[in-house]
Amino acid sequence: MKKFQGKLYAGLKKTQLKPHLKKQWCIPQKQNPEFVARMEDILQVYQLDYDQDILLICMDEQPVQLLGDKITPLPMKTGRTKREDFEYVRKGSVFIFLFTEPLKGWRHVQVLEHRTRKDWALQVQELLTVHYKEAKKIRLVMDNLNTHDIASLYETFDAETAFCLAQRLEIHYTPKHGSWLNIAEIELSAMTTQCLNRRISSIEELQKQISSWKIQRNHSQKAVQWQFRTEDARIKLKHLYPVIV
Repeated sequence: MKKFQGKLYAGLKKTQLKPHLKKQWCIPQKQNPEFVARMEDILQVYQLDYDQDILLICMDEQPVQLLGDKITPLPMKTGRTKREDFEYVRKGSVFIFLFTEPLKGWRHVQVLEHRTRKDWALQVQELLTVHYKEAKKIRLVMDNLNTHDIASLYETFDAETAFCLAQRLEIHYTPKHGSWLNIAEIELSAMTTQCLNRRISSIEELQKQISSWKIQRNHSQKAVQWQFRTEDARIKLKHLYPVIV
């Protein structure tokens, strides 16, 4: 067997195979009509022109682990970076809720201790009654998590309030294994790289850091211009479309 493997890899350079590395990716099944249907719905929403009465909002969530230092780090000095011990103390987990209006370059971020139906419902209520109380309707793009539905509103508020909130929502779900279609995930990725690449030990400190990032990013008007369209999907992702006999 070893001799066979030696012949098999004899013609390969050392850099051609990297068994110690791997990449994680969302891979939908081929000929997946459910994926295609939701994908084309999202892509159509992204192609709509800006409408001040019906606004596009994308939302996503992300768990964050709070970590503290077991040994006090050595401070940064001239010519020397800050040094911290590899050991850390776990301080529990929290959840980040992020809403973004990609065409305007606005985002709102909140850190919560839980990720329940009530938490989602309260965040949606704040979105509709505080940040966008003048908007007639919100086109809300998000993943199909078990808490992300109208029922969560009815579990949290009285029927009249839940109904009024629901009537102002036009929900568009991203497909399973299609989280890359959610612009809010782009914002979470940017936030993780720019703000969360350090140890943060408390929810108060995390909220402070995220709020500072949000203010700076909103001030710089970092909007998202979505380029991938339905026509592109039907060519580049042709393998996902059902074969019609």
